[in-house]
Amino acid sequence: QVQLVESGGGLVQPGGSLRLSCAASGSIFSINAMGWYRQAPGKQRELVATLTSRGLTNYADSVKGRFTISRDNAMNTAYLQMNSLKPEDTAVYYCHAVVMVVTTGSPWENDYWGQGTQVTVSS
Repeated sequence: QVQLVESGGGLVQPGGSLRLSCAASGSIFSINAMGWYRQAPGKQRELVATLTSRGLTNYADSVKGRFTISRDNAMNTAYLQMNSLKPEDTAVYYCHAVVMVVTTGSPWENDYWGQGTQVTVSS
């Protein structure tokens, strides 16, 4: 019903920047929240940043002041601007969305994950 497609990952040197994008498409009535999570090898998936439809943000302590989440509501797209990247930021980054889905009848809430995009910070 809803697809999330991420882009923008890659290899960057320490101190560099990357911008991730997540485009949502499908049977979307509205999007209540979008966010980014990451999973490093051998570790659990962790929250990076979230943004609600009311504009409320939440960041992991490890990325505060370096990463910024934003959203283009008209395009159903979320972004993660990552600055001052560190080797410990290396992970697969996943987009997550809480969506009001409409197919037939009243909209209903569900959450979705993207396929992930690799971010590698290394010299």
